[in-house]
Amino acid sequence: MLIAGFPAGAWGTNCYLVAPAAGEECVIIDPGHQAAQGVEDAVRKHRLKPVAVILTHGHIDHVASVVPVCGAHDVPAWIHPADRYMMSDPEKALGRSIGMPLMGELTVGEPDEVQELTDGAELTLAGLEFTVAHAPGHTKGSVTFGTPEAVGGADIPPVLFSGDLLFAGSIGRTDLPGGDHAEMTESLARVCLPLDDSTVVLSGHGPQTTIGRERATNPYLRELAAGHGSGPAAAPRRGM
Repeated sequence: MLIAGFPAGAWGTNCYLVAPAAGEECVIIDPGHQAAQGVEDAVRKHRLKPVAVILTHGHIDHVASVVPVCGAHDVPAWIHPADRYMMSDPEKALGRSIGMPLMGELTVGEPDEVQELTDGAELTLAGLEFTVAHAPGHTKGSVTFGTPEAVGGADIPPVLFSGDLLFAGSIGRTDLPGGDHAEMTESLARVCLPLDDSTVVLSGHGPQTTIGRERATNPYLRELAAGHGSGPAAAPRRGM
């Protein structure tokens, strides 16, 4: 499996292109602020053909380039229905004080085709299988995308594209409209804790990690795994 990722834009949001191998179809995950050129560079470098954009949630730092990317490749975007409105009304999703100086340069609105994600759905795209898990807490419509074990070979571990649910050493913020710390705690326990320690976590911001590393060192997962509640009350603020 080929995963080409890069941080984009003012918020350093990780955008990923995922394909079975170079020269094949691919899926684009979270093309955010100023991600369009990086997408095109990766498509050319790896000779990829995008077939879909899939979104972990609707915040503008994850969806700002959806319209130009979908338009350039004539592909649909997939998003959970609870976050769909954010593509057209990002200010409502963030509050007026968050990132508004950049609003004039952002492309808002929906691409020509939008498909809605549901919890437990299994998407077969670009010859790959992604399992969708609804994971509210950061936003009402946050989701993760998981790949099964042994994708493309027995030595490749499963991968979790966690969006802003789980980061290396931290979790997503819950202080924006639609955020809820109790929901975040429930999502972490339900979505992340059952995963194998070998699962590679590719998050919306920051470096990659593994479930095993986070289970051992992340204060939020450590507290949950020990059955001691939700961890620290406030998380460092990454991205939106």
